[in-house]
Amino acid sequence: MDTTGTLDEALDRIHASGPEYLGWLSNHAPMAVEALARHGQAGAVHRWLDRYRDKLEEMPPRQTPVTGSNWREALGDPARITDWTDHFERETAEHPWREVLAEWWPRLLPGIAGGATHPVIRTGHAVRTLLTTEETRPRVTELAHALGYWAARHSPLGGPRTLAAVPSAAAALDAVPVVADRSGGIEHRLRQLTAFPGWPPATAAPLDPDAAHARLRELVTAATHRYATHGHGEPVMLVHSATAPNAVLRVLPALPRELWPVSLAAAWAASAAVTAAYSPDAPAAYTPTRASAQEIFERAAAHGEDHTIKFTDTALDIGDERALTAAVRSIELNEPFPY
Repeated sequence: MDTTGTLDEALDRIHASGPEYLGWLSNHAPMAVEALARHGQAGAVHRWLDRYRDKLEEMPPRQTPVTGSNWREALGDPARITDWTDHFERETAEHPWREVLAEWWPRLLPGIAGGATHPVIRTGHAVRTLLTTEETRPRVTELAHALGYWAARHSPLGGPRTLAAVPSAAAALDAVPVVADRSGGIEHRLRQLTAFPGWPPATAAPLDPDAAHARLRELVTAATHRYATHGHGEPVMLVHSATAPNAVLRVLPALPRELWPVSLAAAWAASAAVTAAYSPDAPAAYTPTRASAQEIFERAAAHGEDHTIKFTDTALDIGDERALTAAVRSIELNEPFPY
């Protein structure tokens, strides 16, 4: 992980901007620069940001402050992005960030698909940094911005019914029914969700936290592996089937253990939703890579496309051959972002 201060400098630059541009597209800069800094590419961070700055826009105008009495009516209102960001900046200034996260995580979790899952992914990057590095002001502020974005874009999926249980995460993703009309964007597609396979299979006793953690790791692994043969369905959007549940996995150590099982359920819903929305009609051939993890991340960094960087970061968390092959596939499929 970069210890030169580059990440903090980059986050300060990013925090002068809002979490979206053109009215709905997500600002991927904080997630991409965190991954670059973590994997030895800190020297490329400011150069990458210089190229990305055309996609950065000012925060929207403030409306009404979010408070303890009116937050429910503001939840899920994208026009209140700045109000929500202000709220979480105040909260994280007055309370330890872990306390703020633990209070708001169960409130935000039902809306995990909001903003095409980008808010939870941004939260996962922010929490990973806080758990593994010094708790500097820009890094705590980044968590506040991530939570504010999530609250503003909070959007429940609407409760697809549960189909027959399947034994593994890989089988569950394969069994997800694909939406009928794939002509529109993600909101149009998510409105068509009807049912998900039952996974993990129901048991007589509630799932304990350690089992939930293991199942979540299984889901991230399966979704990452699946991209190697299914990523061509929609190379940009399908990365979120893995990066969204991996964000939840990264946050678990910062949460009370009793929140782990419900976190697994939400992560599965997010991964299944993206899979339903963008899976191709047929898989592609699988050709394993022989490149090392370091070589692949260097390729992803040079490629520069933000989703590719984030997906390769997740693939390195898994670290096996199929995950690394999936990362190579994302480099091949996505349009480069030269800088």
